[in-house]
Amino acid sequence: MFNLDEASRKSKETVDGMMRSYSDMVKGFQAIASEAGDYQKKSMQDMVSYMEQLTAARSVEAVYEVQTKFAKTAYESFLAESMKLSEMYADLAKSAYKPYEAPMTKATAVVSSQAA
Repeated sequence: MFNLDEASRKSKETVDGMMRSYSDMVKGFQAIASEAGDYQKKSMQDMVSYMEQLTAARSVEAVYEVQTKFAKTAYESFLAESMKLSEMYADLAKSAYKPYEAPMTKATAVVSSQAA
């Protein structure tokens, strides 16, 4: 028999879980956007510094040294930022999946037990 109170309680739990999940996702996307903005700002500051050093160089050797240093620093900075952002996206995906983990495990167990 259909129990209206039980259905109402389950519905409320589901909506609350979805709202928490969406809230966590929004916070995660905000953190990623903030991190990307900070990286962009730092990159622009590094580029300005590089251009100042490049225009101040008085010899070909100095230009080569400035360019080499900038290229190495920019590459290392990009790799570090890429790793950081990929970790943030992975954490976001894990937190987005978390509310659905228990129901999916339960549903899979039911299907597996029926198949056996």
